[in-house]
Amino acid sequence: MIAAPYFATNCWIFAPAANSECFIVDPGMANPNLVSEIQSVLKRFNLKPIATLITHGHLDHTFSVTPFANQYGVPTLIHSSDRKLLTDPYRALSVGGESQQIMAAFGVTKFEEPEIVREIADLEKFSLAGFDLEISHAPGHTLGSVMFIVNNEFLISGDVLFAGSIGRTDLPTGSASSMRNTLKSKILSLNDELIVLPGHGPQTTIGGERKINPYLQESFLQSKPGRGE
Repeated sequence: MIAAPYFATNCWIFAPAANSECFIVDPGMANPNLVSEIQSVLKRFNLKPIATLITHGHLDHTFSVTPFANQYGVPTLIHSSDRKLLTDPYRALSVGGESQQIMAAFGVTKFEEPEIVREIADLEKFSLAGFDLEISHAPGHTLGSVMFIVNNEFLISGDVLFAGSIGRTDLPTGSASSMRNTLKSKILSLNDELIVLPGHGPQTTIGGERKINPYLQESFLQSKPGRGE
């Protein structure tokens, strides 16, 4: 895992062993990008990337995907509802917010999607680099947020579920009611043993979060979203 310098977004690198194929999840924000940091890990373990996976279209999770995917000629997998954010990320961010300020400091004024983009959908199953993956569409943080279940052992949760918390729902395309539905139908239905690899912060487990995460308790799930939530 690489924590990007901006927003400390977790970039996960999945490989079954050294000297093998791998896939990259959420290559985030660095100046000029996160490619060199990822490459250092790839070289250290002699890994060959075959895909980049995006949990959702926020800029702190997608900033480096185009230069990385194009350099290696690999496809980028993203939910159809968030694909438009690859070229227009501000559609899901606060106007004049921190991401926009950072882009101004970087001198970045234009965004392009990778040369190869594959749209993914809920419950889709496929194999990558020796891993079995299942897509779980999990709207609430963004309209096209997804989680990846890997080998029924790991849950790449993006910004849906964190250790002790959940992703914010007050940005454009976010929805507090959708997030509650996601937590009830997509998170609480999972096995306790699943290891959660979130978009920010430390890893955790479904069982641990079921016990202590305040947003997975009935008092929150049955409450009505407040103003601005």
